[in-house]
Parts: sequence; structure tokens; C-alpha cells
Amino acid sequence: MAVSVNQILRWKQTGAPAQPIAVLTAWDVISARIVDQAGADIVLVGDSLAMVALGYDTTLPLTLEDMLICAKAVRRGVTNALLVVDLPFLSYQASLEDAIRAAGCMLKEAGAQAVKLEGGHEAVVDTVHRLVQWGIPVMGHVGLTPQSVNQFGGFRKQGKTTADRDRILAEAQALEQAGAFAIVLEHIPTELARDITKALKIPTIGIGAGIHCDGQVLVTADVLGLSDWQPPFVKVYANLKQQSVKAAQEFCRDVRSGQYPA
Repeated sequence: MAVSVNQILRWKQTGAPAQPIAVLTAWDVISARIVDQAGADIVLVGDSLAMVALGYDTTLPLTLEDMLICAKAVRRGVTNALLVVDLPFLSYQASLEDAIRAAGCMLKEAGAQAVKLEGGHEAVVDTVHRLVQWGIPVMGHVGLTPQSVNQFGGFRKQGKTTADRDRILAEAQALEQAGAFAIVLEHIPTELARDITKALKIPTIGIGAGIHCDGQVLVTADVLGLSDWQPPFVKVYANLKQQSVKAAQEFCRDVRSGQYPA
């Protein structure tokens, strides 16, 4: 049976299933079919596709149109998992109207079941609250928020000071109060992720946040060894880039030597 937002919430609140929530990203129909058939609970069309699929150095250049094209492709490959789509940079920050339009577009045109917004300051919390009121499920995201990379001075671990820890915890609690059904905790200390997970009634999804979260998410290209570089918290489960290059090299050799087509 396909995973739903309500089911994700019930898993946290009832303790069933006992195992953590598994989340992987996808950026096209092929990656979507792979992670869905692998049994991921949530497939996230993350704005990380700006770097993974489009070759940018950060997520910032990604447009709403870029995301919509990719989200539509992923929808065609997902059958069982809950489909969540990131709202890209400046598609929801300028005004509430922009946020409703962008989020509604992802649900109406791409077939997403929820959207994800970064940050937990007052303006984002208010936007989350209004989106939920309009019937749009929202996943929050605190800690290292890649759309704020310039403000952070790079992809640096967050929550190292007492003030930052208190702020991130307060942001997570505010997002829960606003109606978010789950929250991504990215690149924060394990102890802080544990405290947030204990404090919230909604699931926490960790990425570089330790073992105490209710679930874990990774960028699928990192998991499969397709990326040129992986963050230090990533476990690489295959080296498909190396295998793919080798296969392509063999094809080129066979063509040039006349062995293909046989």
C-alpha cells in the first residue's frame, strides 16, 4: 500500500513500524524507479538535483520550472513511496502568494503529495502554517539549510554553540506548531538531534545528524557512488560511476575495433 502523510505521522505517534523511516532522493524517472522499488518510504525530489543532475555548485540557481520538470518525471517512476518535493530558492520567500502558487503547482501539476521548505524563522513558520491551512502538507528543514549556504559561509555543520542549539530546537518546535508533518535535521550534533526528536511529536529525518532521528535521508547519487564528492557523513554503498565509465569505455573500444555490432 502506498505511503501517505498520515501514515508517516502515525508511525511516530504509535511507534509502528518499529524501524526508522528510509528516505532517498530522485531526480528523474530512472532514479525514481530505483529508489521506489528498493522500498524507500519517502522519495524526495530534493533541490540537490541542481548539483547532481544540472551541474551547479549550489542549489541556488535551480528554478521552479526546473524542479517542476524533474518532479513530473519522478512522479512517473514512484508507485509506493510518499513523494515530497523541495521548493527551490526564492520560489516561496518573496510572498505568501508565491509560496501558495509554487506549492500548489507541485501538487497539482507534478502530483507531489507534500512540499519541503527550508528554515525555521518567523516568516517561514508563518508560510508553513498558511500552506497547511490551504491543505498542502509541508515537511520542514532546519540545521544546515543549503539555500542559506552564502549566509553560513559554506556547507558547515550547524548547532555547535549553545545559542545555535537553542535556536534550532526552537525552530523545529515552531515548525511543528505550524503544522509540519515531519522535519529534516541536517548536519547538526547528534545530541541536538536527539533532543529535538524527543521534544517533537512529528518525525525527524536526519542527514548527518546521528542515530537518534526517526528516519534517515541521503542523496541517492551519493549512496550509489555517482557523485564526484560526498559529505563526510555519507555511506557509499556502490561505485556506479566507476562501473559506468568502464562499461562506456568497453563500448567505445568495441566500436573502434569492429567488435560491435557483432
